Amino acid sequence: MLGRMAFRDVVRIEKLAVDCVVGLYPHERHASQPLRVDLELVLDTEEAARRESVHDTADYAATASQVVFLLRSGRFRLLETAAHAIAKLLLAPPPPGETRAPIAEVMVRLTKPGALKGFATPSLEMRRPASWCELGLEEKAWGTVDVVHETRDAGIYRLNVAPGKGIPLHVHRVMRESEMVLSKGLLCQNEPVPPGTVHRWPRGAAHRYDNPTDRWQSILCVDLPRFMPEDEIEVEGEPADVPPEPPWGPIVGGY
Repeated sequence: MLGRMAFRDVVRIEKLAVDCVVGLYPHERHASQPLRVDLELVLDTEEAARRESVHDTADYAATASQVVFLLRSGRFRLLETAAHAIAKLLLAPPPPGETRAPIAEVMVRLTKPGALKGFATPSLEMRRPASWCELGLEEKAWGTVDVVHETRDAGIYRLNVAPGKGIPLHVHRVMRESEMVLSKGLLCQNEPVPPGTVHRWPRGAAHRYDNPTDRWQSILCVDLPRFMPEDEIEVEGEPADVPPEPPWGPIVGGY
């Protein structure tokens, strides 16, 4: 369908304001600063107009919330790094079990209004086609992981939990993990969690997800630092029975 697309419609999200950590200099590494985000998503909206279904276009509310989550959860040294991560997230094909219109091209513009103390305003604008986006894929006993983007400071992943499977109860001793639920039907800590729910797990906090449904369920995950297989430590029992563990060592990357 995408290769025969006759129309190039644009969904825009403008003036999205996010306080987040984006900066290279020491004084920028530990404090949030304002960032303005402007997005353009190029796609064919003919099917959405015919069916009047948000699943056939770009859901701007979900898109905006995921971009905000990504920026607030990650740590980026350059505007370029943050823009690449956002572009890959937006261009990524839908996860298993999700239906939505394919995005043919994205524009990401990031503006740092306070970076030059008011005498100038730096910004970055990048455009990328869908063919540019390449995700890594990892097979797990409970499903798959889409590797969206990784830097020395952070990793961005989409966790796809297969029907009837679950991510076992586990802790991290080094990584700090933030997760946003993307689909309806997951259980977290044995409780239902609606789409858009955000969890920020401190180091040593035991957590798990279960998918009791007959369809795939997905979670957007940001790890600080990037995912370390040896730091995915499975534990026994129920979440409430596992006391928080004290942190071990310094946080990699200075966070």
